[in-house]
Amino acid sequence: MKPSRRIEDLRKIMAALRDPESGCPWDVQQDFASIAPYTIEEAYEVDDAIRRADMHDLAEELGDLLLQVIFHSQMAEEAGHFSFDDVVEAITRKMIRRHPHVFGDEDARQAGMAKGMWEKIKAEEKAARRARIQAAGNDETPAGYLDDVPFSLPAATVALKLQQKAARVGFDWGEAEPTLDKIEEEIGELRHAIRRAATDEIEDELGDVFFSVVNLARHLKVDPEAALRRTNEKFRNRFHSVERELADRQRTLDEASLEEMEELWQLAKKTKKFA
Repeated sequence: MKPSRRIEDLRKIMAALRDPESGCPWDVQQDFASIAPYTIEEAYEVDDAIRRADMHDLAEELGDLLLQVIFHSQMAEEAGHFSFDDVVEAITRKMIRRHPHVFGDEDARQAGMAKGMWEKIKAEEKAARRARIQAAGNDETPAGYLDDVPFSLPAATVALKLQQKAARVGFDWGEAEPTLDKIEEEIGELRHAIRRAATDEIEDELGDVFFSVVNLARHLKVDPEAALRRTNEKFRNRFHSVERELADRQRTLDEASLEEMEELWQLAKKTKKFA
């Protein structure tokens, strides 16, 4: 088989990899749960390529992400649930339904996208989904207002989405200042838990601090994930600077004292563009 630009050939490759007799043993052994972490990882690698503005890498990573869709679809087809064609049909139907101002009749196109229409359409979709789940006898149908926020996302993103949705019904301070007070309050409770050496309580209170910081980021209109990614990169760059300075002194990280590393850390903050 040769490289191809046709989606059908990619589907054939995946089917061949999953063949119980002649396929790849690793691919044959996989299921939805075992592949899910790779799907999430590939989505993050797409994001990384975009942030680095590496278009060659982006094309590669989008291909890896597409493979994940094909992989899940192939397993679903083998089990008789749905096929890749059903996936394509579902998303095209959704996009057409959500954009009546583009794909609707002449009146809809002339009217444009009315304020609140997007939320109305999504609410209708959720109602239809819940009705379908109830009809199938699934007792796990989301019932609460916040139950449709997916907890599979990064924790900071889940916190942000929970807060955004709660704010829509007025459960919100409306400004940053009270959130700062809340962070200080939560830190005080964390200090108390630490003094008591209460392990479970420490984890609980630390989670409250994180949640409150995300809330502050929301009020400041800062993406908490983006802010933390930026700090992660800054930390890595500064630490690399410390490592290089030590190497220039013919010393290793293991040989350096904390005081020496702190000195070089402060130097990195003052002299480097990432400080």
